[in-house]
Amino acid sequence: MLLTRRSFLKKMMASGLGILGLTGGGYYYARYIEPAMLTKQSHLLEHSAIPSSFHRIKIVQFSDTHLGFHYSLDQFRKLIQEINKEKPDVILFTGDLVDEPQRFDFSADIPSLLNQLKAPLGKYWIYGNHDHGGYGTEKLESVMSKGGFTLLKNEVKQIERDGRTINLAGLDDVILGSPNLEGTLGELDTDAYTILLVHEPDIADSVKNYPVDIQLSGHSHGGQIRIPLLGSMVTPPYADKYVDGKHSISERLTLYISRGIGTTRMPYRFLCKPEFSVFTLVSKT
Repeated sequence: MLLTRRSFLKKMMASGLGILGLTGGGYYYARYIEPAMLTKQSHLLEHSAIPSSFHRIKIVQFSDTHLGFHYSLDQFRKLIQEINKEKPDVILFTGDLVDEPQRFDFSADIPSLLNQLKAPLGKYWIYGNHDHGGYGTEKLESVMSKGGFTLLKNEVKQIERDGRTINLAGLDDVILGSPNLEGTLGELDTDAYTILLVHEPDIADSVKNYPVDIQLSGHSHGGQIRIPLLGSMVTPPYADKYVDGKHSISERLTLYISRGIGTTRMPYRFLCKPEFSVFTLVSKT
């Protein structure tokens, strides 16, 4: 469901009031402690369509770093160290590298840090709405390419191992890009195991009409601020229905939403720790 500007601002105000209603210690926690409490989510992806050569292959997803908005290069460097500790075979970035491309100082440190991420089967990324915003489209493509990442913009790549393949697809950003579901997913082999990257999670209700097994998204920040009994207080457009965690969308499609790394609009996290995700493929053959 697409939020109107008025309803979105209303939610923003409610979340701000929630923060202001916390004790001083609670405010300090939400502002300085929890945003730095990086966590790891681990998932097993078990399926008969996963080739045996991909058994125990490890995929790491990270999302929504929002560099420049209370998230520094030093913090980014620590994130890269944590991801490399997992020894991933594939690394996926699902959008929003920086918060405001038009104001961000793109130093050579960013491609250098991205190049430190190691994944023998490839590093891939998609645009988020902040990547396209602020005239950032070409700049982000250049930075990510120099960092060793392959852009998936309405296209499908085959990842090969020992002569067998799985599909990795990516859509352009839903809000500020030009996503092409039919052109990208319409000709997929229905028997092939397919993972789709798309920044906004709510598009899963359309993706379910195509032969996709897993959709990986970000964008929502998991709601960023969660107030007991009220739930997630900050849900941007196209992340209002599906906000966090795992969702069975159809008999075939499962959606996983990352809470992301950084923050946006407000530098707070409350009951919504930042995370990256580790997916281990399990072949049933």
